[in-house]
Amino acid sequence: MRKTTASPADMARHVGAIPTQPGPKETSTMTDTATDTVAQDVTDVVTDTLAQDVTDPDAVIAGAGPVTRPGERPTVRLREGGPEDQPRYAPEWLQLREPADAAARAVDLLDPLRIRLANLPNGRSGGLAVHDLGCGTGSMGRWLAPRLDGGQHWILHDRDPYLLHFAAVASPRAAADGSRVTVETRRGDVARLTPDALTGASLVTASALLDVLTREEVETLAAACAGAGCPALLTLSVAGRVEFSAPDPLDEELAAAFNEHQRRGGLLGPDAVGVACEAFADHGATVKVHPSPWRLGPEQAALTAQWLRGWVGAAVEERPDLAERAEDYLAARLTACQAGELRVTVHHSDLLALARPTGRV
Repeated sequence: MRKTTASPADMARHVGAIPTQPGPKETSTMTDTATDTVAQDVTDVVTDTLAQDVTDPDAVIAGAGPVTRPGERPTVRLREGGPEDQPRYAPEWLQLREPADAAARAVDLLDPLRIRLANLPNGRSGGLAVHDLGCGTGSMGRWLAPRLDGGQHWILHDRDPYLLHFAAVASPRAAADGSRVTVETRRGDVARLTPDALTGASLVTASALLDVLTREEVETLAAACAGAGCPALLTLSVAGRVEFSAPDPLDEELAAAFNEHQRRGGLLGPDAVGVACEAFADHGATVKVHPSPWRLGPEQAALTAQWLRGWVGAAVEERPDLAERAEDYLAARLTACQAGELRVTVHHSDLLALARPTGRV
């Protein structure tokens, strides 16, 4: 599929120079006006990128679904690559999906999380230390920080310094009770976490991460959280199920092919939540799972169109024999999307793992 989007260089020129490694001092002193300006600049680029006919099957935002490299989502950049290995998730795609992500996350998991955080051995005197793994542009922090009381210091982890820049400058500044929220960024490989990396952590969060991990990497993550004695809120893992308002005979074949595509290279894909439940439970954690589906209608037509292209593209990459039928299918779905006649439910799951506290002070 042809990519039609602003390159990272184009985005950099539009937004301004991107620091190599924005840190806590830099981000904590940034004014609200500067933050708003950067956020608006990103929105402008998103608007420009999406100013195209949504029925064009080739009009794909770079990174809008797994259509470039099978079985990897390099926003998270879990594994080492060569110098030519560029991140595939563009900020404009992450910006496009952020409202749907925010609406989908399971708020029912927040009360048990708040209770656990209020009773951590280190209390709230020093505030919460929150590690956001594979943070992308920081949507998890923008959603969660204003829903938790008390001072918070967010440590944003990602392999991509470009995305870390956006996450840092657009981070929230206040908790639910008005307490201060600060942030720092760390480049690193999420798959190589050890308990020492999370020393002092109050909470670990991630969004759309579990399904691009292997079983071994999920077990490493569970062990790291257990070693730190901190809960983990891991949201928006693909569940492998999609429902359309107007079913089509090809829906099930495409869904099955997409799910197999997600499992390439030993990645867990739609099996991730089940594996994670076992891994955290094996380390003594109490695990809660709640559905967190995207519910996409006419108001989310741009997101639906981009998701459809990526979903169908991955399915065809897994099963080339579907290509001819999938082309007609995609064209019809995009036409219905543009007409405001298509509604889609893309199922995800959120997981809360409450590890046993370690008794740290």
